[in-house]
Amino acid sequence: MPNQTDQCGAFVARHAEPLVRAALADTRIVAIVGPRQSGKTTLARRIADDDGRQFVTLDDEQSRRFAQDDPAGFTRGLNRVVIDEIQRAPNLILALKRIVDEDPRPGRFLITGSVDLFAGSLSPDSLAGRVETVELLPFSQAETAGTGPSSFIDRAFACDFAGLDIAGPTDDLVGRVVGGGFPEALSRTASARRQSWLRNYARMVAEHDVRDIAQVSKHGELPRLIDHAAVAAGGLANMSALGTRLGVDGKTVDRWLVLLERMFLIRRVRAWHRSGLKRLVKAPKLQFLDSGLLAALQGVDAASIADDRQRLGPLLESFVYGELAKTAALSSDMTTVSHYRDKSGAEVDFVLERSPGAIVGIEVKSRATAHPRDFTGLRRLRDAAGDSFACGILLHNGDRIQQAAPGLHAMPVKTLWEA
Repeated sequence: MPNQTDQCGAFVARHAEPLVRAALADTRIVAIVGPRQSGKTTLARRIADDDGRQFVTLDDEQSRRFAQDDPAGFTRGLNRVVIDEIQRAPNLILALKRIVDEDPRPGRFLITGSVDLFAGSLSPDSLAGRVETVELLPFSQAETAGTGPSSFIDRAFACDFAGLDIAGPTDDLVGRVVGGGFPEALSRTASARRQSWLRNYARMVAEHDVRDIAQVSKHGELPRLIDHAAVAAGGLANMSALGTRLGVDGKTVDRWLVLLERMFLIRRVRAWHRSGLKRLVKAPKLQFLDSGLLAALQGVDAASIADDRQRLGPLLESFVYGELAKTAALSSDMTTVSHYRDKSGAEVDFVLERSPGAIVGIEVKSRATAHPRDFTGLRRLRDAAGDSFACGILLHNGDRIQQAAPGLHAMPVKTLWEA
């Protein structure tokens, strides 16, 4: 069972739990999805124990074979049940659809999956209107601190940080970044042991778990792709260059990256653009969802960052992306994340967008001070977005919130979870 405790062994409440319980009250099937070892099983067991639900895991070989060979028989008579790691028997999804169509009572099935269950060909039939998906990523900083969900994104769209008591630098920022959020990794207090676990985790996912969702002829190349993606993290995704290093074509790399995205290891962050704007770079950027995993793959720890501070930059960007993704997943207002770069080289690490087109730009710097030139990309984005521009934020390792200009702020990284 995945560990859902902090380094001291205390239970860490997950901010997604109220979302899951609310969905079970009015939706036939609720799916908790996220990477392996993010705490899905622990959360599902907690809900099952509280609600008196049967719990079945398809990591159990006997249950998995039954589900694969006879999905209709496996699901016959099931009611108010948790089915863990359902991607290991994808035909069950169609069997569940038949059951809930015949009896549409809410909350009958809580399922978990370590892949994006309803993308690609894993789900054989649409469950539109029958399922609600809740994403559970590794621990957020607010969860490990034992506080409520962050209001950072909502405040950013309102461009309102008045009255926040954010003072002092971010405590142990480097430790937070290289530690990441995987519960099992964080339970290892020794850095070398934690990084060893994370590297083994990446290899096992790439070599074994991918077989649940796709036929890949060169399984041995996926771990190499992850290693190369770690080197390229934070930069523009170049399929041809990655393919050359691996000895495959760019289309093959693209298909493999889709698999890694579906297993919540990486994401390709699309480029922000508007019609009529011709000088924008349109290539996506590669981001890892967990900065601890990225640090382990890069072989970077706190000691090596102390020797070379430049190593912190890409990891801090990944860390901020993960925190934004975790906060956005909890919001009822859909928030998309992209990046901005123009052909002169001005860039903004993250562009958040909400309907009806409100824009927030977030730039990340590892320094403790903000310079006027650090706002160049945010000013370019503001000009490009026009009236849609809500706020520009420079996150850095400083100790207080400062307004650099109307609509432009510099603030400590910890504002992400303390707001």
